[in-house]
Amino acid sequence: MSSIKQLEQFINYTTAKSQVISKNIANIGTENYKREDLVFKNVLADAQRAGTKITNTNHIQFGGSANKSFEVVLDKNNEENASGINNVDIEQEMAALAENTINFKLASRKISSYYKTLRAVIQGNGGGR
Repeated sequence: MSSIKQLEQFINYTTAKSQVISKNIANIGTENYKREDLVFKNVLADAQRAGTKITNTNHIQFGGSANKSFEVVLDKNNEENASGINNVDIEQEMAALAENTINFKLASRKISSYYKTLRAVIQGNGGGR
């Protein structure tokens, strides 16, 4: 999988992660609500395996598809928050939201930089005009 495709997939992940975090924050006062999280590591590992090339029939072939969607999982932690009604910790969620925002901005800038460079190469960067 190309690095730009991986960045695009990461943008999709950060967007979905933001939605999950927002849902957790919105339900901070909901009794017995279980916080949710988004699993991405397995998707990345599968994408890397899908890109593995077999050069010899004796090599181990990895399965996997790079087109899997992200999986929302329930947090099994039974430790209640300060209000004692569910396991959503607002400080943890706000920290996760901040980290996710930084990741989104980084990936967006990398993609933007890639396409600016590509545009400059196609246009000949103004040289010869």
